Amino acid sequence: MSEPFLSVQNLVVEYHVHGGSVRAVNDVSFTADRGSTLAIVGESGCGKSTVAKALMRLLQPAGGKILLDGTDLASLPESRLRPLRHKFQMVFQDPYGSLDPHLSAQDIVAEPLKLRGVRSKTERSKEAARLIDRVGLPSSALDRRPAEFSGGQRQRIGIARALASRPQLLVCDEATSALDVSVQAQVLELLREIQADTGITYVFISHNLGVVQEISDHVLVMRRGEVVENGTTSQVLTRPQADYTRRLRRAALDPATMHGIKPRHVVSSLALKTPA
Repeated sequence: MSEPFLSVQNLVVEYHVHGGSVRAVNDVSFTADRGSTLAIVGESGCGKSTVAKALMRLLQPAGGKILLDGTDLASLPESRLRPLRHKFQMVFQDPYGSLDPHLSAQDIVAEPLKLRGVRSKTERSKEAARLIDRVGLPSSALDRRPAEFSGGQRQRIGIARALASRPQLLVCDEATSALDVSVQAQVLELLREIQADTGITYVFISHNLGVVQEISDHVLVMRRGEVVENGTTSQVLTRPQADYTRRLRRAALDPATMHGIKPRHVVSSLALKTPA
């Protein structure tokens, strides 16, 4: 059998604080095949966003390996990591704060093209326009700045910017949590279409099990920096083995915790085969 495209082995991440350090991620391991979607779920503070930042090497792991297509990103110095960064990109949670407010949408998307070595400004503008069209924004969006867009439109610009690097891995850190339910559905459909067209691999960070049900092939459940359950989406969401996962599932089906109108088929699918 071929090796998985992404293999995280015994990952440890620590934050330095006054007088010592705090271990935010402890001995986390998982894999993702090329072209698949792995969701990482858990309550706030469980370590899932820390894992995302470690995958991007925005945080330096204290231990373990992050093997992307056989290369250990965790051990590379920045000088050797920089030429590889186009292979792995991130879409951030906050579509309001992750875009440069002084640049037009076209310039925002064109920036990574310059880093990728596209020297011609005309070529960069043309490719940026193509990507903005690819994520479903009109040509009139090209010269507008982030403040002129809705949250969903800004997130589409963020996706287009990430795609400009032609990544093989895209980490989405709560990329739909700031959007209303109807816009969430549109962004998820866009991500599915992009994956079908390009074969890109997603790591999708979320606390929303309805979203996870819609987008992922496998689910990793985290609690207090550690993995408590790992399996296919169907296994984890319909036949959870860990008590913590069952509690997350019950909370997802509790009307008091639901924001907006949840798609009926998602709620129904989560409700199937509820363990006693």
